[in-house]
Amino acid sequence: MSATSQPSTDGEQPTTESKEQRLRGFLAEKATDGELYFKSKFIADEVGLSPKEIGALMVKLSDSCTDLEIEKWSYTSATTWRVEPA
Repeated sequence: MSATSQPSTDGEQPTTESKEQRLRGFLAEKATDGELYFKSKFIADEVGLSPKEIGALMVKLSDSCTDLEIEKWSYTSATTWRVEPA
């Protein structure tokens, strides 16, 4: 991976937002009105991450994120996560 940033050819600025920041922002936006329940596979396209990446990041966020309450809520063919503002 190169340390230099290539300018975008379509006029958009390249994003430096990490996968964790992108997921955290998505969850914060979706949970502004209250509880959010989801399975990683259903939000993967919206967030631009694989369900496996989301699952790993959710475990990390549940320990480190102070502005959201994150918990594994249930498991039926895939983990369902519950997120709400702290």
